[in-house]
Amino acid sequence: MVLVNKKMLAGGMAMVIVGLVFTININAAIPVGQAGMTEEETLDLMLAEQENKDYGTLAGILFGLGFLLVLISFGARRKKGDKPTKNVEKKVE
Repeated sequence: MVLVNKKMLAGGMAMVIVGLVFTININAAIPVGQAGMTEEETLDLMLAEQENKDYGTLAGILFGLGFLLVLISFGARRKKGDKPTKNVEKKVE
């Protein structure tokens, strides 16, 4: 008896892994400034820091959605024997 929806579990695990890999790569390449930078170099550094922060946010969202799919996959399976019930309306005379 299978307790999970395998497609959702696989998709969620893939999203978690990709989000984790992106997070590790983004955190490994943090832009660093140095003393005596010109105004243009400072602006480029600030722009690179903002891009790095934004990519980190996107990787976190991807990781979070993947984790959510993994959790949902445990309750998303259909029962084999259940058929949709029909609503039978009785006519009142």
